[in-house]
Amino acid sequence: MLEPRHLRVLRAVARTGSFSAAARDLGCTQPAVSQQMKALENAVGTPLLVRGAREMRLTEAGDALVRHAAGVLAGLTAAEEEVAAIAGLRAGRVRLASFPSGSSTLVPAAVAALRARHPDTRVSLVESEPPASVEMLRAGDCDITLAFRYVDLPTPSEESWSDLVVRPLLTDRLVGLVPQKHRLAAAGPRRSPETVPPVPYEELAAEQWIAGCPRCRRHLVEVCERSGFTPRIDFATDDSPAVVGLVAAGLGVAVLPELALAAVRTDGVAVLELAPAVEREVVALTLPDLARVPAVDMMLTWLSRAAVRP
Repeated sequence: MLEPRHLRVLRAVARTGSFSAAARDLGCTQPAVSQQMKALENAVGTPLLVRGAREMRLTEAGDALVRHAAGVLAGLTAAEEEVAAIAGLRAGRVRLASFPSGSSTLVPAAVAALRARHPDTRVSLVESEPPASVEMLRAGDCDITLAFRYVDLPTPSEESWSDLVVRPLLTDRLVGLVPQKHRLAAAGPRRSPETVPPVPYEELAAEQWIAGCPRCRRHLVEVCERSGFTPRIDFATDDSPAVVGLVAAGLGVAVLPELALAAVRTDGVAVLELAPAVEREVVALTLPDLARVPAVDMMLTWLSRAAVRP
């Protein structure tokens, strides 16, 4: 008989590579992890780990069990939450994962609205960029993840959301940032949009660039190469205020989603409309079983409302 606690320990060991690291991750002792792994191997009747000099690796059986454990634990969590809500044992729990600009704009309004109406609902948040945040959802480490993908690029098969419930939130346009004294700063929003055409990406071909998260960086390179040049990227950070600060200091140019700028001071930079126009789709994702949990369903509703722009 497989026990959920043993599966959680196996996933922790597989993720961290050792009993001691898994124990720190789980908040227990190393002997406790060792004992639970031994009990799990006895239950399945075959070794699940190969103990090496520096780290442990999964056997073929261990790898198969870890792959199935994610779905089992996620389904069990959904069942526990739904039954508890029906029985009136608690108001619910929602674990959110979100990329930074979603955390600073959509999440606060949604969580505040949910708590105002259901103050006993427990909500937690961790920050993670897709596709890692999507894997957190599939692994049962969160109930809802805010994610995005660029609409001008094909979606890789390994990043498909076909097995998930997808709640579209908004379409987020990318804009350019240049220092206030830049030659193109006059094309910023201070002038009438009717008299200022969008700035082509190739106008920035000779500039030094500041890039964002790994996915955003790959997308920036793709967009620039379609415009005929490869950007010289001198700085990379997924912190939007840091991007604005670097641009304001004259250390390069950048592109950021409008959502990221909504919670950032833009002193010292000019914001440009770029051509070709590039957008990303922002969504909330959950598992089909979790979508039936009342607290999760309410959180999805308030995230949708928070995404409505005046």
